[in-house]
Amino acid sequence: MQPHSLELAHGAHSDLMACRALLRDGSKSFYSASFLLPRSVREPATALYAFCRVADDAIDVAARHPGAIEMLHQRLHQAYIGEPWAIASDRAFARVALQHRIPQEVPRALIEGLAWDAAGRRYETIDDLIAYAVRVAGTVGIMFALAMNVRSPQLLARACDLGIAMQLTNIARDVGEDAAAGRIYLPLRWMRESGLDPDAWLAAPRPSSALARVVGRLLLTADEFYRRADSGIAALPALCRPGVNAARLIYAEIGREVTRNRHDSVSRRAVVSKERKLALIAQALVPPNEAPLARDLPPAPAAKFLIDAASHLEPADTLPAWWNLNGQAVRLIEIWERLERRERAAL
Repeated sequence: MQPHSLELAHGAHSDLMACRALLRDGSKSFYSASFLLPRSVREPATALYAFCRVADDAIDVAARHPGAIEMLHQRLHQAYIGEPWAIASDRAFARVALQHRIPQEVPRALIEGLAWDAAGRRYETIDDLIAYAVRVAGTVGIMFALAMNVRSPQLLARACDLGIAMQLTNIARDVGEDAAAGRIYLPLRWMRESGLDPDAWLAAPRPSSALARVVGRLLLTADEFYRRADSGIAALPALCRPGVNAARLIYAEIGREVTRNRHDSVSRRAVVSKERKLALIAQALVPPNEAPLARDLPPAPAAKFLIDAASHLEPADTLPAWWNLNGQAVRLIEIWERLERRERAAL
């Protein structure tokens, strides 16, 4: 007997609550910013975050189980054929991928970036590092934009820019933590130019003026991508701008905290206080200043293949207005029933 639509709705709600818990525990910045998104975007964004988080956690297993990356690819495949694994994040992601027509190339690139993590890859140049950031964070920006029914190549490129900026900020903040795990994400060429031998530094990581120059240089690069992203945020659907702008402002503030700490992210970790986050969330209600012509800038070269894949598809079906809860429920039930039909066809 096939589940009734109400049972499907209950199961989807349970899956979403599990995804929400992952978001709350895993990223306080995104969790805070998400409340500014309309429900029609907040719910798929939560599911996307949860899938990315669970995939990221699998990297911790990959060192002990070489098949972990291949298992991630299998889970992705199963989600796209409508037979997701019996995991809340996978089921929720399958619904979102179908509803918003997210091309499989995008989450597949995310898994590729996670595989680079599992392999302990290092990055010689800033371009190499940006190629990594495109995969592990630019992909997330693109998927979030697709969840907002944004399809133009220019806006998808700016969404990817925002992901890149956030990832570079993460790297600048986590230099000490990464070193404790035996990893370096800073561009090796920049380290050598600053007078640091990467291997010698990793053997005895400590803050220094030489390291501060590298971290500061990385944050300047992140700021360039934040500025590029601002034009995309300004062009998003009006109800989506505050939430995305809040995430942008909070993450950029993490970089400023690193700067206030004299670019020492080895002996201390930059933290944005709750009070400051609330102030930034209030500030996010004002649209960002759009840099002239920035919206039409080409994507980062390493991101072009993703923009091409994501922008060639037609937009998803028009959704009911976010305040129309009945309409949203009917639409979601239709999506779940389509998944059901695909499952029956596969059997």
